[in-house]
Amino acid sequence: MKRLVIAALSIAVSSGTVLAQDLAAGEASFRKCAPCHSVGEDAANKVGPVLNGIDGRKAGSVEGFSYSDANKDSGITWNEESFKEYIRDPRAKVPGTKMIFAGIKSDKEVTDLWGYLKQFAANGSKK
Repeated sequence: MKRLVIAALSIAVSSGTVLAQDLAAGEASFRKCAPCHSVGEDAANKVGPVLNGIDGRKAGSVEGFSYSDANKDSGITWNEESFKEYIRDPRAKVPGTKMIFAGIKSDKEVTDLWGYLKQFAANGSKK
């Protein structure tokens, strides 16, 4: 029984480390996005909209950003599934989007990036 408890604790501790590494990898991946997008407390719209509060937000809804009609009318509510599908090939998911980005093809990188982005609340603070 003692060995089982020790093994379970080891897994729990190592899972936290993996999560931190994934967020760090997501932050590194975000560098590809940073020329056009920002996140965090001082985030502002650039060529692309602020990505704070993306989880659960309706596409085309960041105030002060001029979206394409295609994006505003896409019907997307951002969640892990819709983000992953979009970021792999934005122009295929939303034909007519202004976003000119080839996409991220690596499943792990997309997962890490989503993990990094979803931690930011709408006001830019970390949840």
